[in-house]
Amino acid sequence: MPTTYICRISFIIIFLLNYILLSAQSNSQKTSPLLTYGDASEVAMSNDRLSRIDSICLQEIKVGNIPGAVALVARHGKVVYHKAFGTASADPARLLNKDNIFRLASQTKAITSTGLMMLWEQGLFRLDDPISKYIPEFSHSKVLDTVYPDGSLQTIPALREITIRHLLTHTSGIGYGIIDGDSRMQKIYHDAGIIDLFTTQPITIADNIKKLATLPLHHHPGDKFTYGESIDVVGYLIEIFSGMPLDKYLRKHIFEPLDMHHTWFYIPASIEDRLVSVQTNKDGQWIDYPKTFYDPDYPKEGAKTYFSGGAGLSGTALDYAKFLQMYLNEGEYNGTRLLSRNTVRIIMANHIGESWESFPNAYHGLAFKVQSEEGVTTGDIHNAGTFMWGGYFNSQYFADPQEEIIGIIIKQTRDTNNDDTQWKFPIIVMQSIDD
Repeated sequence: MPTTYICRISFIIIFLLNYILLSAQSNSQKTSPLLTYGDASEVAMSNDRLSRIDSICLQEIKVGNIPGAVALVARHGKVVYHKAFGTASADPARLLNKDNIFRLASQTKAITSTGLMMLWEQGLFRLDDPISKYIPEFSHSKVLDTVYPDGSLQTIPALREITIRHLLTHTSGIGYGIIDGDSRMQKIYHDAGIIDLFTTQPITIADNIKKLATLPLHHHPGDKFTYGESIDVVGYLIEIFSGMPLDKYLRKHIFEPLDMHHTWFYIPASIEDRLVSVQTNKDGQWIDYPKTFYDPDYPKEGAKTYFSGGAGLSGTALDYAKFLQMYLNEGEYNGTRLLSRNTVRIIMANHIGESWESFPNAYHGLAFKVQSEEGVTTGDIHNAGTFMWGGYFNSQYFADPQEEIIGIIIKQTRDTNNDDTQWKFPIIVMQSIDD
C-alpha cells in the first residue's frame, strides 16, 4: 500500500477522532422544551405579586439610583415576566428594550467554567492536575511576602502548585490588578501590563496569562478565596485542550446548542445598536461612563482579539436564562446534552470546605456561588442549592432547582452605591410563588 495513501488514511482517522472529541455536546434521550413565554398562572405564580418588580424598578429610577433595568423571571421552563424600564443611554429618548444587549462582565465566569467542565467530561484532565502541566509558565509559583520602599519584592515559594480546581473555586491566589483590594498587587499587575477585565488593545489571552504566571500570588494556593483572573486562566486552558480560540469554542459548544444567538465577546455590527451604554450619576444626572483603565465600548471597538473568560461576554437577559435553564434541566436543553446530570451535581458541590468570610451563608462550587443549608436558617430568602452570581456593571442572577425558578436583573452602571433592586428583586420573585 503506498505510503501517501497510508498517511492520508491516518490523517482522516486523526481528524475524525478529534472531531468526535471536540463534540462536547451530544444528543440526549431527554428532550426538555425550549424556554418559551407563558402566563404566570401556568406555573403557579402570581401576576399581581410579580408586578411588584415594576414598582421596585420604577422607584429606583425615580430616585436616581439606576437609569434603567431589564428583569426576567422564569419557572418550569416558562418565562412569565420579562420587562424593560428606563433608558439605554444618557440620551433620555433612547428607551431600554428587553432585547437590549448588556455587558455581562463576571456572569461570563459560569459560562467559561462550564466550557472547561465539558472538556473534563472527555477525560482530558483531572481537576487536581497542576496547571503547570499545561501552562509551564506557572511552574515554581511564588507568594508575595514584602514590597520594599524601592519597589523591590520579596517572595516565598508557594507551598503547593495551583490546580485546575483552585482556578474554578478562586482559591489559586491569583488576584486582579487595578480593581484588586490589595494596593501592592494593583501596582505589580499594572507595572507588568496585565489586562484586568476588558481591552480594545491587540492582545490575546495567551499573552496575558503567560505574563500573569510570572507574578506573585496573594497567598498559597488553596488557603483562601481571592477573586481575580483565575477564570481567565480557565479560558486559556480551554484553548489549549480544545485547540480552538475561546470565542469559537463557546459558540460551537454552548451558544449554538442553547440558541444563545445574541451572546458575544465582540458584538456583530448588525446588532451594535442594541448595546446598552454604561452610565454613572454625576451631579444628579445620568451620563455615559467615560474611558478609564478600559474603554466602555470594548464590545464593539478596538482589536477584538482578547477573549476574557472571566469578564468579556455581552448578551441579553433571555440568552442568559437559557444557560441557567440548562442547569435546571440537569445539563440538557432541547434534546442536547451539554453536561451529564452527575457533572452538574459535582459542579454544585461544596469545593471550598467550611464557610469562609467571602461566603458566610453559602459556598463556592465549580462555577457558581451556592446557597448553603446554614444560609437558609439565617433568614436568607434563597433555598439551599440555589446558585447565583453577578457582574461588574450591576447585574444579578439566581436559579433555584427546588422551585425551578430563574431570576435575572441587569443594569449597566458604575460608581453608584444605592440600588435596592439588588436585594429586593429576589425577595419579590420568590414571594410570587402561588401554589
